[in-house]
Amino acid sequence: MQRRHMPALLSAALWMGAALLSSSAAAESVTERGERFERVVEENGQRYTLLGSGVFRYMIWTAYAGAYYQLEGERDPQPLSDVPRRLELAYFHDIAAEDFADATEKTLSDSLTLYEFNQVKENLEQLKRQYRDVAPGDRYLLSWDGEQLRLALNGETLYEDSSAEFASAMFGIWLGERPLGDEFRDALLGVNG
Repeated sequence: MQRRHMPALLSAALWMGAALLSSSAAAESVTERGERFERVVEENGQRYTLLGSGVFRYMIWTAYAGAYYQLEGERDPQPLSDVPRRLELAYFHDIAAEDFADATEKTLSDSLTLYEFNQVKENLEQLKRQYRDVAPGDRYLLSWDGEQLRLALNGETLYEDSSAEFASAMFGIWLGERPLGDEFRDALLGVNG
């Protein structure tokens, strides 16, 4: 009698073990529309903690999912400070490099004063030449490690710069006072809900 119940008990134990592993993996990451973001990321000897994640919608399109991180221990959102931080965006649609360049310039010119825009214009021109086309599943990473701004696509560094002002301007596109989307900014900063 006991032998007949062994397969059922073993199966239940395996299922519970798989469920625990699955919930453990879920606790280590978040998922936004099928895109997974780790809760803790290590890069160049620094650990970054996820503050928030969300999905950016533009008109009728769900454009991309994103996650915002700050240096471990920095729990108060400081997206425009010198605190090391990262913004990772996972795209759902094809977008041409020229569209990134145009949108970045327009957004910065709209959100910065003329003086501020002129201070970062040279940096912006250099960055715009480094954009690449994206396809669904591609990821751009914008990071500031306290000394260096970096833009990477799927792990490949495309641009680096040491200007803290330009770093704050770039993070401000999504996380500033006049972001592309208030709901997306609040989700990234972990302040909604």
